[in-house]
Amino acid sequence: MTTRKEQRRIKIKYRVRNKISGTTERPRLTVFRSNKQIYVQIINDETASTLVSASSLGLETMPKKEQAAKVGEMIAEKALAAGITTVVFDRNGYLYHGRVKEVAEGARKGGLKL
Repeated sequence: MTTRKEQRRIKIKYRVRNKISGTTERPRLTVFRSNKQIYVQIINDETASTLVSASSLGLETMPKKEQAAKVGEMIAEKALAAGITTVVFDRNGYLYHGRVKEVAEGARKGGLKL
């Protein structure tokens, strides 16, 4: 059973996903945020495949916002190695604030265009 807060996020998530999708030229960078970790994937929706992924597993010693920024830099590094330079940012129903914003800024700092 989901709470009202989770239902609200899922509703926002589907509203955002109706407007954006990842293509071969510009895949989708999606963020999942749990209480302890943050996970990021770059997805091509045309082939329904994950191209690159990164997470904060193993970075538990630093504060969460720093973890998120580091994960953004890690995903940018992996994406550039895979030949991906531009992506569409999917905040996955979360507010563009805090850790989600840090991931986006870390990816930009790493060289990705959002």
